[in-house]
Amino acid sequence: MNRRLILNLVGAVLLLEAAMLAISSAISLIMHSNDHPALIISSAIALAAGVLMRLVKPHDETLRAREGFTVVALGWILVSCFGALPFYIHGAVPTYVDALFETVSGFTTTGATILTDVEALPLGLQFWRSFTHWAGGMGVLVLSLAIMPRMGARSIHLMRAESPGPSPDKMVPRIGTNSKILCTIYLALTFLMLVVLMACGLDWYEAITHTFATAGTGGFSMFADSIAHYDTHIQTIIGVFCMLFGVNFALYYALIRGEFKAVLKNSEFRLYIMIIAVSTLLIALNILPLYGGDMSSSVQQAFFQVSSVITTTGFATANFDLWPTLSKMVLMILMLTGCCAGSTGGGLKLIRVEVLCKVMARDIRRTVQPRSVGLIKLDGRVVEEETVSGVMGFFFVYILVLLISCVLVSFDSFVRDVSFESCFSGVLATLSNIGPGFGEVGPEGNFAGFTLFSKLIFSLDMLIGRLELFPLLMFCSSRAWRK
Repeated sequence: MNRRLILNLVGAVLLLEAAMLAISSAISLIMHSNDHPALIISSAIALAAGVLMRLVKPHDETLRAREGFTVVALGWILVSCFGALPFYIHGAVPTYVDALFETVSGFTTTGATILTDVEALPLGLQFWRSFTHWAGGMGVLVLSLAIMPRMGARSIHLMRAESPGPSPDKMVPRIGTNSKILCTIYLALTFLMLVVLMACGLDWYEAITHTFATAGTGGFSMFADSIAHYDTHIQTIIGVFCMLFGVNFALYYALIRGEFKAVLKNSEFRLYIMIIAVSTLLIALNILPLYGGDMSSSVQQAFFQVSSVITTTGFATANFDLWPTLSKMVLMILMLTGCCAGSTGGGLKLIRVEVLCKVMARDIRRTVQPRSVGLIKLDGRVVEEETVSGVMGFFFVYILVLLISCVLVSFDSFVRDVSFESCFSGVLATLSNIGPGFGEVGPEGNFAGFTLFSKLIFSLDMLIGRLELFPLLMFCSSRAWRK
């Protein structure tokens, strides 16, 4: 393991975080908030750590796969640790573990919170909280790649570790250009949403914080009642943009190039749209009596929650914990599946679900016709067996982590009463980077009641889910650190 190279590259990520904290402190000063000292001190600490790491010059600049995965894992851990400092230094969050939970939730775009009174949070910290969503949505390391062209071809290992999905494809030959294209599309969609929200009457601060939370599919709101604070027009706009940020960004690049047929023929995109449509209709019919038979209101509420949950954004316009069991089951399934690979969302990703379904169909067909070839195809291309095996392995590890985490969190029952629904949905919501679950951690609840041990488990689940399991698990392996 090339430790000097790892420290050098992670130092660059910390320098980027220091700049983000400096921007947040400037916003705090503009808004005449009292939290700018905590943000400035945190920025200085991150800057000092980043500079020290950058001073460590590697003897060998060869970046292999395991170094790339380690940089990603260590980078996310450290930006979360340093990013928690403003909350703790200011005193807005009483314990460092709680501050770490809130920051991990921000950077991993989960949106789970331990804050019982979010509206009491100073405006500078509110901005930083949403800013972590925006930076984490595209990936701090992908943002770093866009401004670090010197890494060249070596950065493919970082891109593979950072980008969601079973097989991140390069849109152009140069990986640095590839990341710049992704960031440009991300910035364009962010700017478009910001303009639309401001045109609809939101002031610049509310528009920016909610745009950041939507773009990163995170779900942090500056209001206790989340998006229910706004009228149905704003809710619908945010719901539509949640859906847009849940699309594979490579498809936007294809649209820019005029490849409209390729987008329409993309099987994952079609599955994504179909699931949203069917789930919205099913839930709308199920909750119709709750809205007095008003179909337009039930469709609007159903669409927003489906869009928010499948993209793992986690905004809420209603307490869906009170909805009928069928609606809650549909939402729980969407929590598991997630949205498209190559988006800012979390979950298993629909392309993996599609591959798993095709594997199941192939095995059934082979049982009936043992001599059948059984090739698995996506969009007319044969999926390699190595990819199929990787998807199946990912699903197994995902379920294993889910079950182990549920057992560990259930130890809370020794010190307090915690329901199965709260325990299971809390783990699922953090591992899939959604935020709210059901029961105690529902849209009107939070994670404050859990013990510090459980909060650390939830934080680990958020990181594992955001990094798609293997980078963080490999980081914990002693074999990976051997020379």
